Amino acid sequence: MSKGYAEGSALEERLADLERAQHERRAPDVPLRLAVFGSTADEPAPHFLGWADEVDGEELFARGAAYGIKLRRVPAPTRRVTPRRAGAAPR
Repeated sequence: MSKGYAEGSALEERLADLERAQHERRAPDVPLRLAVFGSTADEPAPHFLGWADEVDGEELFARGAAYGIKLRRVPAPTRRVTPRRAGAAPR
């Protein structure tokens, strides 16, 4: 006689299906880029100062332009594709 709930191999198979579905829904790996964060006299809360390959955090600190410098890997921005409006010229 049935107990009214899944048990045994049926339950295990259902859990495996759920796990596979969650794995497939995950966002693809996003490329990361090294960013420089820190504080300035004008804005004491830590904020984005620039990309590490474009801004020298040590130099900003040495000349007193920024403090609390930290490097973080953040998702690299990607170019957004916007739908073309009707009648708009191609770019």
